[in-house]
Amino acid sequence: MVLLDQRRLPAEEIELECRSSAEVAEAIRTLAIRGAPAIGVAAAYGYALAVARGEDPEEAAAVLAGSRPTAVNLTWALGEVRAAADPAERAREIHRDEVDRCRRMAAHAADLLDAGTRALTHCNTGGLATGGYGTALGALRAASERGLLSHVWVDETRPLLQGARLTAWELGALGIPYAVIVDSAAGGLMAAGEVDCVLVGADRIAANGDAANKVGTYPLAVLARHHGLPFYVVAPTSTVDLDTPSGEAIVIEQRAGGEVTTVFPARNPAFDVTPAGLITAIVTEQGVHRAPYEQSLPRPEQVEA
Repeated sequence: MVLLDQRRLPAEEIELECRSSAEVAEAIRTLAIRGAPAIGVAAAYGYALAVARGEDPEEAAAVLAGSRPTAVNLTWALGEVRAAADPAERAREIHRDEVDRCRRMAAHAADLLDAGTRALTHCNTGGLATGGYGTALGALRAASERGLLSHVWVDETRPLLQGARLTAWELGALGIPYAVIVDSAAGGLMAAGEVDCVLVGADRIAANGDAANKVGTYPLAVLARHHGLPFYVVAPTSTVDLDTPSGEAIVIEQRAGGEVTTVFPARNPAFDVTPAGLITAIVTEQGVHRAPYEQSLPRPEQVEA
């Protein structure tokens, strides 16, 4: 299994070869591959690789499932390939389906934007994070293709700079005008009238619409509400976890403090939870969903296999 090592971007484009489920799990854990849909795809391929190599499938599934706890796509994808007669073919289907879902949700989200939109986004939600077109960044890409997008403000996204390193790299490659800002500058830009909307992805969406995303998303939602700006979550149905009633039940990954500082003690949560009440709409490949989310989010029977 060959991955583009996202830890090396934007300075280098390096391929990382994984030859076992343990190596795939390590690539997910260390963020060589990241983004909720992408790690689901990677876990599916990792399990298929384990079966092809004659590894113990139960042990491989456990190792992959434990690589990161917050994104539900990972455990969903593992469940799909474990139940399949041909795990490799099911993994390829999951990959194809995620790309198709991204294109459809991006089109739905772009319908919400007006001409000349100046959008703000957080973390990285493009092709790197999804194995294809992108979720929130895919929506901005679709809007740009329609001539609706004027500018994108890119939060650098502390502590690992997924925005400054990865989103900026993707937007530059797409030729979309952008500027990187420190996370704490977002409120000032909103107050100055330089932001029209906020679009983010999600790693897990609870049944009530609470959404876990990269740490720093929740304060953006609070700022957007204060300034009267729409706050959109764009994510595939594989991110919706109807078995999790609310954000309080979402496990928040705690990463090493050394990612923040090597000198002082640090607490380093990878995600925070944005309450459903602060979310203007959740956009999936099924369409635009608005509160009450318990009723509007897709039910299992509505989600395509």
